[in-house]
Amino acid sequence: MARSKILRSSGTGVESTGRKVTLNPKLARRSFLKISAATAALTGAAMTSKLTTKVAAAPARKAQYEGSKKVRTICTYCAVGCGIEAEVQNGVWVRQEIAHDHPVSRGAHCCKGAGAIDMVTSPKRLKTPLKRVNGKWTSITWDQAMGEISSKLLEIREKDGPDALHFNGSAKVSTEMAYLHRKFAAFWGSNNVDHQARI
Repeated sequence: MARSKILRSSGTGVESTGRKVTLNPKLARRSFLKISAATAALTGAAMTSKLTTKVAAAPARKAQYEGSKKVRTICTYCAVGCGIEAEVQNGVWVRQEIAHDHPVSRGAHCCKGAGAIDMVTSPKRLKTPLKRVNGKWTSITWDQAMGEISSKLLEIREKDGPDALHFNGSAKVSTEMAYLHRKFAAFWGSNNVDHQARI
């Protein structure tokens, strides 16, 4: 209110000094939209060139593990099929590189593909089933885990029917795992299947 007392929809106002001021909201809006569009276009162009420009000299690769071999394969996290050069030693996936000449990924990975090897090598990866006993996580056998889980699932199904369960997928599983997940729900008798990315 210090600058203008009245602002009319016609675009005119009155300053505190009493002088009439003409405002042009259309021009201001149009200018704002032009500046916004130009900024978005320049940002997009800058990001595109930054993401698509190849690095002049790639850092030197580490020497291969002794007795290992390179296996060209594809990422399994989605249906795109980006290229991976896996280094395999004694049947174990030990390291990965981007397939620079792959026709789909063209020398790039998304964050899931870049971290695909973590499913195998991460120290956080679970290797045995865990059960919380007296507030602490305890290792149990696979037979015990399968027995307890299947018994509980059958109990729920008998009491409340197959639709009492919701099957929720994850972006951190392979395409094949997602297919099996959906098939399991269908055999269970439920159509309550979704994906965590949509929730």
